[in-house]
Formats: sequence, C-alpha cells, structure tokens
Amino acid sequence: MKGVIGMAKNIFGEFVKTYRLKCGLGLREFCRNYGHDAGNWSKLERGLLNPPEKEEDLTSIGEQIGIKKNSEDWMKFFDLASLTRGKIPKDIFDDDEVLEKLPIFFRTTRGIKPSEEDLRRLVEILKK
Repeated sequence: MKGVIGMAKNIFGEFVKTYRLKCGLGLREFCRNYGHDAGNWSKLERGLLNPPEKEEDLTSIGEQIGIKKNSEDWMKFFDLASLTRGKIPKDIFDDDEVLEKLPIFFRTTRGIKPSEEDLRRLVEILKK
C-alpha cells in the first residue's frame, strides 16, 4: 500500500503544481501571495508532504490554485488528497449503499472472481 500512497502523493503534488503554473505564478511568488511557506509548498508539490486533512484548508488551496468549484477537477483534487492519506474520500465513506459495495470492488481488483450477484450489484452501482 505504501507504493500506491506514494504514487498518489506524487499525482496530487503534480496536479497542484500544474494548476499553480496555470495561474502564471512561480512557487515563491505564489507562496508570498497566499502566505504559504515555500519549502513546505515545494514538498507538497513533490509528494514529500501530505495535503492538509481539514476540508476548509483543502478548499482554500483549491481556490488559490484556480480550480473551479464543483468541477471534475475539483472532485479529483479532493479524491487525490484522500488517497494520498490512504483514506476513502468522504462522500464515498458517507454513502452507506456505496460503502457496502466496496468489498466487491476490492475483491475484483485483487483478481478474485466475483459471484454473478456481486457483478450484478456492481453494474447497478456503476450505472448510477
């Protein structure tokens, strides 16, 4: 699992860096403008530092780097932040119906053949 989390950190960091660069700001200028420590921000972008856990802190960062709220990239930003910390995204975790089906997904991704009933339920979830 460490390998996946490390990979997620790198993906999250690259995602954040890409958006910062779209703002046309170098690292130091961005950090000066928004009150971030340049050394820690650099670590975040290089995948050496986890993203903040608090949703309001992530929201602030997302806004600062110019991600449009409620866009696909907004969701991706929060999903990557959760995965970086080795956690299931909050909206998934709060949905009992989806959460109940995750073991089917986990078994399938591990190469354990699901039952016909499991496949049927998984297809229903994916259609939603």
